[in-house]
Amino acid sequence: MSRLQPDATPALPQLPKTPTGIDGLDEITEGGLPLGRPTLVCGSAGCGKTLFGIEFLVRGITDFNEPGVLMAFEETADELAANVASLGFDLKDLQARKLLRLDHVHVDRSEIEETGEYDLDGLFIRLGYAIDSIGAKRVVLDTIEALFSGFPNQGVLRSEIRRLFRWLKDKGVTTVITAERGDGTLTRQGLEEYVSDCVILLDNRVIDQITTRRLRIVKYRGSTHGTNEYPYLITEDGISVLPVTSLQLDYGVSDDIDSSGIPALDEMFGRRGFYRGSSVLVTGTAGTAKTTLAASFVHKTCLEGHRCLMFVFEESPQQLIRNMRSVGLDLAPFVAQGLLRIEASRPTLNGLERHLVTIHKLVKEFDPYAVVIDPITNLISVGNMSEVRSMLTRLIDFLKVNNITALFTALVNTGLSRTELAEEGVSSLVDTWISVRDLEGIGERNRGLSILKSRGMAHSNQVREFIVTSHGVELLDVVLGPTGIVTGASRLTQQMQEHAEILAAHQEADRRDRELERRRRTLEANIANLRTEFESVEEELRQISSNEHSRRDTLLSGNQRITAANPPKAGRPGSAPTTESGQ
Repeated sequence: MSRLQPDATPALPQLPKTPTGIDGLDEITEGGLPLGRPTLVCGSAGCGKTLFGIEFLVRGITDFNEPGVLMAFEETADELAANVASLGFDLKDLQARKLLRLDHVHVDRSEIEETGEYDLDGLFIRLGYAIDSIGAKRVVLDTIEALFSGFPNQGVLRSEIRRLFRWLKDKGVTTVITAERGDGTLTRQGLEEYVSDCVILLDNRVIDQITTRRLRIVKYRGSTHGTNEYPYLITEDGISVLPVTSLQLDYGVSDDIDSSGIPALDEMFGRRGFYRGSSVLVTGTAGTAKTTLAASFVHKTCLEGHRCLMFVFEESPQQLIRNMRSVGLDLAPFVAQGLLRIEASRPTLNGLERHLVTIHKLVKEFDPYAVVIDPITNLISVGNMSEVRSMLTRLIDFLKVNNITALFTALVNTGLSRTELAEEGVSSLVDTWISVRDLEGIGERNRGLSILKSRGMAHSNQVREFIVTSHGVELLDVVLGPTGIVTGASRLTQQMQEHAEILAAHQEADRRDRELERRRRTLEANIANLRTEFESVEEELRQISSNEHSRRDTLLSGNQRITAANPPKAGRPGSAPTTESGQ
């Protein structure tokens, strides 16, 4: 008998789920609520339990074509319809189209005490009819405390709770049951959380005078799920859950390069800019032109025809446009063309979650190429550093998934070292970190810029001095002095000294050239004199030689004439010739 190989084991069936349609919740639950089973949503007053149930029904109808039944025990159908109308939920229209059934059940304990009998059989009949009348797939019971307030006997109450949950399972509808939180327990009775297949806890708390809401999945039978506390908001679009760890690091990347808007700064990067879809952090103390650097990037992005979304927490849009115009960056035309959208607000106006939801919403509406936030450190006023880091993590992941280039500015305190900033975790989240800081000299203050990191490309390690001019940011050439890089007046002095040294060197070179020319001319004159003297001597010698040759020729010619005129006479051999005397 052969053994079964591990890879031949058939995959086990997964628990079927019903998507809620609530933004972010399906990511945390990994698909939605358990199909055909009851889910308990519990929490204190004001945490949004009823809204949760209504949105579960409305999203099921509009997004998944699943009719629903809402059975309320505290509010009437008209009251519920009026409460959620501001969110864009038209319950009366859904009722008229036979997609939603609203039923209000009033439970009067005084009447129960008079009769002495109370059970859920009537509820089962009434709820069953509502489900069958429209073919409902989803049911919401809001809230269960009012229903069970008529049970004075705890034993009977627990029995009826179990019977209700079993009946809902047998009916095969996906149910959301809301319940009030008890003292030390998730619910008033302390039993509902045990018989429910899924329990979701909603919490409304106040931290440092700022209201924040948290959602936690206490249990989920048959399925894995997110176990953290997740912030959620109630906005004009309904409930938005902000998962902390749901986004995975599996997004795509681009090799395209975006310009910073400053050519000299681009030259400091190995690829002449930073990658599209990356996150860039510009940190510095007050007055180091962080906003101007961010506006340069915005100006260049819009100039190339891309949309840019800018969030500012310290200036109004009009003030930002005016200030940037003074440095040669006119953003007003881009706003008029619809390429630039500036959102300005005080950080304390909303909590961190509200800011994050607002950014998500505007990004989806505006579909920008780039997003700029100036500065992110102002968010610390509405949350501690851990919460800000968590919010920025989610924001950066969201922008990366959508391949949006993000640029953040951050204010660094004078006494905050680079190590402490890195420990806060902000710098580790970004791909590129640009530091701008003061370079204090003798009686003056200058600005310096350096690239601390840029993932995926080489970059300059120099500290470049820069100035803000009427035509933008200008990076100056590096000037080295005896003690290192010099800036400001010292840089000008050093440049003047170097210029004087260069001028002196040029003058010395010119003097040497003139001296060489003078010597050359002197030597050439000497050579000419020697040549003339040589030619004179040569001519004299030639004349002497010619005269000598002439004399010799004359003597030879004379001898020849004499010889020819006096030929020798015949005589004895050896006798001397005789000469006649002239008598």
